Amino acid sequence: MGTTSRFAAIALGVVLAGAGLWYGGRVTVENIVRDYLLQNPEILAQASENLQRKQATATLAGVRQSVETPFPGAVLGNPNGHVTMVEFSDYACGYCRQSLPDVAALIARNPDLRIVVRELPIISPHSADAAKLALAAAEQGKYAAFHDAMFAAGQITPQTMTAVAAKIGLDMDRAKRVASDPTVEAELNRNIETAGRLGFSGTPSWIVGDHMIPGAVGIDQLAEALKAVRPA
Repeated sequence: MGTTSRFAAIALGVVLAGAGLWYGGRVTVENIVRDYLLQNPEILAQASENLQRKQATATLAGVRQSVETPFPGAVLGNPNGHVTMVEFSDYACGYCRQSLPDVAALIARNPDLRIVVRELPIISPHSADAAKLALAAAEQGKYAAFHDAMFAAGQITPQTMTAVAAKIGLDMDRAKRVASDPTVEAELNRNIETAGRLGFSGTPSWIVGDHMIPGAVGIDQLAEALKAVRPA
């Protein structure tokens, strides 16, 4: 029996009990529901998931404009693209590094795709420094170059960050001024706060339309989410 049919059957039982037509030993509505849930515990999990999804969607509606508005220059793909994907990322995250080929493939397949990267430095003691330097690179129009080179460098350390900055030709004096600007610190704090409100506890995490997707889920799930938000 399908879920709909089971619900119909239990609903009928509740109606009969409530109407006083079932006299088999003071069977109450509460007992009927209790027995049904004990026999079908997956219903509780489904209800909890649906509730969490609705709550997250409502929260996203309140922050959508800010979360889809990038820190100036912190964008991959087409900066003027009509389809937006948001990625919360940390340079110390191995799963973010693992997702790089998927991101590159999505960009190649979707010329109108704009990926707004929200730096979420939560893993390594050096994550915040790497995130600040990334935003400083964005200010110089070199965000994508820094993003790819920093992940390719492996473990983030002061030495690897310096090497990456030199490799992409970053003006370090200018980058240090930008990285120490209060607006950069505020950006990182805002990303951490927003991720928490949306229920994201790790990286990578993604937003595509109303789809909130935690983890390195692979290109197929991300592509399906993009397909769902495209106009018919």
